Amino acid sequence: TFLTPTTDTTPPLTGWRGILAGLGITVRPSPAEVRRAEERALVARQWAGCRTLAVVNGKGGVGKTMTTAMLAAVYAREGGGTVLAWDNNDTRGTLGWRTEQGSYDTTLRDLLPAAPGLLAPGAGVSDISRFVHHQTADRYDVLRSNPELLATDQRIGAPDFDVLMQVAARFYRMVIFDSGNDESAERWLRMIDSSYQLIIPTLANPESAESAALLLDALRGRDERSAALADRAVVLVTQSEPTGTTGARRIADGFTGHVRAVHTIPFDPALKAGPLRFDSLRPGTRDAWLSAAASAAEGL
Repeated sequence: TFLTPTTDTTPPLTGWRGILAGLGITVRPSPAEVRRAEERALVARQWAGCRTLAVVNGKGGVGKTMTTAMLAAVYAREGGGTVLAWDNNDTRGTLGWRTEQGSYDTTLRDLLPAAPGLLAPGAGVSDISRFVHHQTADRYDVLRSNPELLATDQRIGAPDFDVLMQVAARFYRMVIFDSGNDESAERWLRMIDSSYQLIIPTLANPESAESAALLLDALRGRDERSAALADRAVVLVTQSEPTGTTGARRIADGFTGHVRAVHTIPFDPALKAGPLRFDSLRPGTRDAWLSAAASAAEGL
């Protein structure tokens, strides 16, 4: 053959290296730039078939929704979209509150009766748009629950979950589940059975970390597949306040060796409340989420 494979392995140069490169002066990228380029290549991968990640911790308020949105943004921005953030929550799921609403005021309950048509051979790729909410800057879609309804009005059993999963796999290359706090719920257990990778978020405090540790222990005792997911899990320790790096490091060290990877997400005021937008984060926080997403992608 006269052809050579085309690859793009040269990382972008930033800072003074970028200035010199712009002047035509050859400069080697820094180790940090090389690492970021490798992480971007990991999160931009396209797998043969839909891949699923479950963001889980039985305690509320530990950053599951934030984690779901930030990981979805990284995978969609780097990989060209086709990522779904699914609010798999019976009660008061807030993913819809912290993300953009699309053209239609629809939720998971509206998608379920429409599933047969979406799975029909003649369904178009844009037909799913009526039921999900596109994030214009971060490029992923959100499948909302209805936080205004009680759990009794929106419980999803295993058969319905499986139908929704078929629809998601038909239209998306990746699904990230934002989960509820009831680890005995049928939809929660089915989510675990349908996932390739677990993401365990915890705040940098003992109570959140203990809940994460107990969940990992419970999964290891559930069945062989759940135990494998727990062993390969990625734990994210988020600093909820500007101070407390010592506590975050101590909790991260406690999980090290018990899961596949542990990452610390630094404090960022943009994550505390309000809309979740990747561009609103500080550069160091964006790098931390990229590293976390790359670790999760290695498990897929």
